[in-house]
Amino acid sequence: MRILQKLVLDCDADAAWRALHSPRALAELYAPLMGLEPLAAEGMPTSLEPGADVPVQLSALGVPVGRQLIHVSDRAVEERRPGATAASTVRILRDSGIPLTGPLSVLDVWDHQMAVSPAPGDPTRTLWRERLVIGGLAAPALWPMLWATWQWRSTRLRQVAPTWAYDPEPAADPAS
Repeated sequence: MRILQKLVLDCDADAAWRALHSPRALAELYAPLMGLEPLAAEGMPTSLEPGADVPVQLSALGVPVGRQLIHVSDRAVEERRPGATAASTVRILRDSGIPLTGPLSVLDVWDHQMAVSPAPGDPTRTLWRERLVIGGLAAPALWPMLWATWQWRSTRLRQVAPTWAYDPEPAADPAS
């Protein structure tokens, strides 16, 4: 079963890409309904690096609801949009971790991919695409809850994306 999203966000694609790798930025997407806390003694990494395995505790309104392993990989593909004169780069973060405990742990498949690229016609904005694939006998029962959660995420994405930092313009050399 799949849940898909396609949004245009008010930030540039580089800022969205950095946010995708930031556990703090991703946790903001679920706040205040859900929390994401590190399980590792050293705490949450500042950035989710490819190959990383990050165990986290999920909570709903402060009540623990399960543990999840986040496993990150990155890739980039070239995409030619209809009517475009050149291809654009789409960067994709894949979380192929798995729910370890709680209601979601009955799923056999958890494949979450998030893709960012400059929005068509406006490179100052981001085209955000997301796909969650779940599988297992319990998937049909869990799909409505996850679909509702992803609707919340889309609302939160639109709210928090403008707060993600933009790359500053290089300072002019005063000697020139």
